[in-house]
Amino acid sequence: MDFSLPAHVEEFRDELRTWLAEHLTDDIVAASKHIGDDPAAFEIVRDWNLTMADAGWGAVSWPEEYGGRGAGPLEQLVYVEETVRARAPLPVNIIGLNNIGPAIMHYGTPEQKRTLLPRMVRADDIWCQGMSEPDSGSDLASLRTRALRVGEEYVVTGQKIWTSLAQRAHWCQLFVRTDPAAPKHQGISCLIVNMRRPGIKVRPLTTLTGEAEFAEIFLDEVRVPRTALLGPVHQGWQVATTTLGHERANAARLYSELQVRLDDLVVDLDETGGDGDAPLDDPNTLHRLGEVAVRIAFLEDLCRRAVSAAMAGSDAIGSASLAKTVWGELGQDLATLGFDVLGPHAAGGKWAKMRLAARALTIAGGTTQINKNITATRALGLPHR
Repeated sequence: MDFSLPAHVEEFRDELRTWLAEHLTDDIVAASKHIGDDPAAFEIVRDWNLTMADAGWGAVSWPEEYGGRGAGPLEQLVYVEETVRARAPLPVNIIGLNNIGPAIMHYGTPEQKRTLLPRMVRADDIWCQGMSEPDSGSDLASLRTRALRVGEEYVVTGQKIWTSLAQRAHWCQLFVRTDPAAPKHQGISCLIVNMRRPGIKVRPLTTLTGEAEFAEIFLDEVRVPRTALLGPVHQGWQVATTTLGHERANAARLYSELQVRLDDLVVDLDETGGDGDAPLDDPNTLHRLGEVAVRIAFLEDLCRRAVSAAMAGSDAIGSASLAKTVWGELGQDLATLGFDVLGPHAAGGKWAKMRLAARALTIAGGTTQINKNITATRALGLPHR
């Protein structure tokens, strides 16, 4: 696995690094930490997304015709590394850019592509993804939200849960059951739904951190035009697979984010302990820090293997799913380390909040159990049970 980067990729890195140094301010970085509970901070980050999009940095992997740069896997890797290291905010449309947009490019009609994609990359419209339901979280194929065809419309009734940004979203990529009699993985369709339609109610869900990043969506006989169908009718499982495949292909972000958190922890530890023994003088703390550092290096290797597999035209899902599993467990251990050593009040309570938030890392984006099954079957070749 050769990861020496060609000259044009390093030039891409230098161009991005220079641009970030000239445009990314401390106020924007600070706002990124409060978008879940501060509407003003959310708008600051949204304006930053517009600035990036206008400069061609909003979605580098997208084709130029949709506002991207047509960047290849190595440029995408560099893009993730540099934006994370610079502490640039994640796009408020991160789900749209990484998951929904590519699905629209693959399955959308010319009209859907023309009207939806440019506004998505600029964050003019905020998107959410209606997948999980109260009784079918990771088991998407068991969803029960139904869409009944009535003339030139679908009438949708059901409920979604743990929907990121639903309370702010203008559009939803909604997965529904259009043929209740079909086998479990069939009879599902994907609709692009305007969240302002009558019959849609959104209720924010407050998490352990006190923020409301997620919401429930209730759909009561919501009428959606037939033209809102994304992909063939009853073929929503294929659309979902495409969508999640793009999410897992973005695994390169995982090790970069954890490395930044580890760096922050070392700084916080170095600034603590004025009256007693410094945490960085404690052998046990140093051992735990070293162990986390080695595991992050291992995670980086896993992520790069996934990128290498994608470049070779191989199945990258197995490696990416394993990387997601490692990331979730490692992120929890890193948050626990920070909390154990610094306590609940150090660094403005940052590590206490991170410890609470980290509980979701083995659930969000696919549970650890599901990812281990994918790794077993697609990376190790084990039989389905």
